[in-house]
Amino acid sequence: MSDIIAADQLRLLIERIERLEEEKKGIADDIKDVYGEAKSTGYDTKTMRQIVRLRRMEKHHRDEAEALLETYKVALGLV
Repeated sequence: MSDIIAADQLRLLIERIERLEEEKKGIADDIKDVYGEAKSTGYDTKTMRQIVRLRRMEKHHRDEAEALLETYKVALGLV
């Protein structure tokens, strides 16, 4: 009996994952469409992706990454 219950639970978990994967694909397609719209309007999508990535970071991590980037730029004579 517990084998049947375990199999049912496993099937339900797999089905949930499959539904979530489909939703994730739909959201990824929507994001791609928004970037396409931004590009057609004249925005640089590479820069937009960097901004999105930076906004996702906590402030102290963002500050640390920016300071490290500045240090590397100075070391390579890019500033």
